[in-house]
Amino acid sequence: MEVNRSVSLSQLQLVLGNTIRSNRDLQNIWVTAELSDLRIAGGHCYMELIEKDTSGNTVAKLRAMIWASILTPLRRKFYIATGKDISNGLKVMLRGSVNHHNLYGLSFVISDIDPSYTMGDLERLRREILQKLQNEGILDRNKSQTVPSAPQRIAVISAAGAAGYGDFINQLGANPDGFKFYPFLFPAIMQGERTSASVRHALQLVESTIDLWDCVVIIRGGGATTDLNGFDDYELARSIALFPLPVIVGIGHERDRTVLDEIACVRCKTPTAVAAYLVDSLRRSYADAVERVRRIAKYSSDRLSGENYRIAGIESSFPVIVEAKLLRSEKELNCIAHDLERGVSKLISRQNEKLQKLLHLLEINASRVRGHESERVSMLKYRYEKALESFMDKPRVRLQNIENMIRVLSPVNTLRRGYSITRVDGKAIKHPGDVKKGSLIETILMDGTVVSSVTQVLDK
Repeated sequence: MEVNRSVSLSQLQLVLGNTIRSNRDLQNIWVTAELSDLRIAGGHCYMELIEKDTSGNTVAKLRAMIWASILTPLRRKFYIATGKDISNGLKVMLRGSVNHHNLYGLSFVISDIDPSYTMGDLERLRREILQKLQNEGILDRNKSQTVPSAPQRIAVISAAGAAGYGDFINQLGANPDGFKFYPFLFPAIMQGERTSASVRHALQLVESTIDLWDCVVIIRGGGATTDLNGFDDYELARSIALFPLPVIVGIGHERDRTVLDEIACVRCKTPTAVAAYLVDSLRRSYADAVERVRRIAKYSSDRLSGENYRIAGIESSFPVIVEAKLLRSEKELNCIAHDLERGVSKLISRQNEKLQKLLHLLEINASRVRGHESERVSMLKYRYEKALESFMDKPRVRLQNIENMIRVLSPVNTLRRGYSITRVDGKAIKHPGDVKKGSLIETILMDGTVVSSVTQVLDK
């Protein structure tokens, strides 16, 4: 009977490692691959090398790393030659050696990089899409749109139940200022080959109800770089470039970048960063509205004070006018009163129009302020209306009093009460010294005139 012979796992791993390290065909060799899931930790750079077939499917994958001792010079060399840092999606030519570790398995330790090698399929595809949109003249079409100052009605395109969407909604709802948002989800597939068609269908649904929304938000949480390939699609990019509403995107992590990031109106690094952008926009709008209300209130107060001074000046001039005109006829006094009433009426009308405009502007600006500010705005409106009523009533009452005084002091009324006016040479007699013995005087009564000759002048 044959006895089974076996080796331990560590012994097997040791044999594999020695075999790989002793094989010159696996040491210090050049390899072409595409970089994926690249990250830097502890000064070292870790990544995955991938290869795809013509359909875009990954057919090979291998862990790789660049140790800290050579990472900085390699990055500098690559950047000087290409203008880019080593990053996900680049197709590169690397020199290195295959290594085997008992715990971590196979890996490729990189020692050099050839900057002259062309960029990877992902990066080339993005450049081709962007160039095509540039040639069509629509690359910056969506970027040229303006996000409303207070975007609250948000059309959200994301995967239902996704962590990124949940973080976005929580960030909006828990904002410390208590602002109210109205997000509505248009579900879409956000990974794989169906991403483009699904997102474009969601955009069509948004456009069919376009009057309901201030902007569109497209968000997806982080993941492997290859998970975001669906967003590097020409048809999807063209739909967003031509979309009639501003589009805000937050796809992946901060390090991730897709074609949509280059053409959207606003690019944020993550879904929560999109929420923070919306909250900040509303915070700025609220602060602007409060400042406008403050300025309007101050302007109204200053104008009312100024008009009160003007009316006080008009009021102080009334006694002078009355005293100067008492000796004129009742017809002239009535004309003066009419002119004064018309002037004051025009003044009141102009100020009423100005106050109405101010109130209208106040209502428009205050309508965007949070709910608790509406009570304050209503109180301001109430005070302005009361001030306007008081402003209109006082001049009217004063004018009526002046008119009554004019009627009371009219010479005609004086004659009706039994008094008379005595004149000599057409001038009213005020003192005994104004006449002499033998002078002819006229005594004007209510119903006629008496001419007399002075026979005697008596002093008190």
